[in-house]
Amino acid sequence: MDKSSSNHISRRDFVKMMTAAVGGVIGVIIGLPVISYLVSPALRAQEPDTWIRLGLLEEIPIGIPTLFQFNRSIINGWEKTVTSHGVFAIRKDATNILVLSNICTHLGCRVSWHPDIQEYVSPCHDGHFDTVGNVTFGPPPRPLDEYQTKVEEGILYILFPPYKRSNS
Repeated sequence: MDKSSSNHISRRDFVKMMTAAVGGVIGVIIGLPVISYLVSPALRAQEPDTWIRLGLLEEIPIGIPTLFQFNRSIINGWEKTVTSHGVFAIRKDATNILVLSNICTHLGCRVSWHPDIQEYVSPCHDGHFDTVGNVTFGPPPRPLDEYQTKVEEGILYILFPPYKRSNS
């Protein structure tokens, strides 16, 4: 073989290279949007804390825990989940208000207010909490979670999610 034929590629090798090149370009053109579509939900920013309207402050009686319920929608990728939440609002006086989660800190059961014993009671393992959410009896490891509150134009708002309180 002489030097001029070594720089020459055969027709078959040329077709193989062009098929591979065109296939690679098509793969990149199709692949990048598909990968972006599949990965984008994980890269979205998480939903920030949100103020939720509970109701008129004047409708909450002083000293009596009042149950409020609301729903939250969360979109995670292509899945939309609607979750029901409940809170107890306790008006200490005309301006001071405490809002507690109705979820027991032991197993996540919903607590209910029992006016006859002046305590919240969890049906799961008979956990009891006083009016401000501190554990009085049973297995719950810590007090009920508490919500930050604000009142604007007579309307009570809570900051979701609640914060966890410790036993101290």
